[in-house]
Amino acid sequence: MFIILENIVLWLQKRPTIRFNDGISSLSHGLAHECSKIVFRAVESYCYISIYNRFRLVDLSWDNRMTWYLAALSMDFFYYWGHRASHEVHILWAQHQVHHSSEDFNTTVGLRQSVLQGFSFIFYLPMALVIPPSLFITHQHFNLLYQFWVHTEAVETLGPLEYIFNTPQHHRVHHGSNIWCLDTNYGGVLIIWDRIFGTFASDKKDEQIIYGLVVNRPFFDPLKKQTLYTNFVIRKFKDMDNWKLKLCALFFGPSWLPGGPRLGLEKEKFKVVPREKYDVKIPQWCNLYILVHFCVILYGYHKIMSLYQELSALFILVSVILIFTTLTSIGMLFDNHPYACSLEVVRCLSLVLAIQKVQFLTFDENFLLFMEVLFSLSGVFWFLKTVNVLQLVPYEKQEKVA
Repeated sequence: MFIILENIVLWLQKRPTIRFNDGISSLSHGLAHECSKIVFRAVESYCYISIYNRFRLVDLSWDNRMTWYLAALSMDFFYYWGHRASHEVHILWAQHQVHHSSEDFNTTVGLRQSVLQGFSFIFYLPMALVIPPSLFITHQHFNLLYQFWVHTEAVETLGPLEYIFNTPQHHRVHHGSNIWCLDTNYGGVLIIWDRIFGTFASDKKDEQIIYGLVVNRPFFDPLKKQTLYTNFVIRKFKDMDNWKLKLCALFFGPSWLPGGPRLGLEKEKFKVVPREKYDVKIPQWCNLYILVHFCVILYGYHKIMSLYQELSALFILVSVILIFTTLTSIGMLFDNHPYACSLEVVRCLSLVLAIQKVQFLTFDENFLLFMEVLFSLSGVFWFLKTVNVLQLVPYEKQEKVA
């Protein structure tokens, strides 16, 4: 509803609305991240509750007002440091860069997260010495929900609230790839942490903020986006001559080079200039096809997660693989990748076979029939496309969006 509202506001302001391919790409990363929580949330809960039960320093009542205030401040404080580490530690940035990879800035970007971002829960574990688990879980959700809406250009400023809270104006700076935007405004709900620890930066009205990565990687394939930078970190690690430098390649900043400071020299940082956005033009029927299949997979994910405790680990694993395959295929269609048609054939046929295995779930029979027909017809369609070696649009015909 917020995404729809944002589009309406942007349209009324006569400003560019959310691009379909980039928006679906962000939602794809969000869905992939939700799938990863199946593992990370369980590990996080186990570690937090274990520490709380064995090592807590005090017994605070969960329904005490001061405990709620303390939990809220603690959550935001540790989020600041975890977020800051995700930018200033190279191996952590390799995961977090997914969130910054969009060349747009809107509410869908708030959902664009890394599959391995779940490791950041370790930064919250000190809270287990004081904060009851129920309040940790509650304020973790409150904190993340607040951060969703600050990803927008529809809201210019919140006036005096800008001094205390993280706002869209502050977070636009954080997502900029301009040199003056880098390593700034890490706060989640409150911006006071950045003001205290020296990482705050104000918006410059006379300079356009350029979104996306400093070294841009123009493609929509989510699987490639999730893994590409990690491969770069591994290569940098291997290229170092000794173990000290190898560890620096992992745990110093992304801009670090041998002989330089931890976060790299300012003069060696790449200066970005206004650039055209990557936007491959595909037919409207293909966009509609992608929308239908994304909605079907999204519904299927929520249905499976509602029955999570009743399902086997193998079934969950297969379901997640099929979801990842769908999201990857959608990204390749947006990229007009030469193997997109072949992957769609395999994906659709695999889903037709999988439907036969989910009959025991409480899916509506009419919906199951709809999915079986949809994936069968889609598989046949893309098989014919593959046989004819027919591409959607030649690669060189790309619409450039200013």
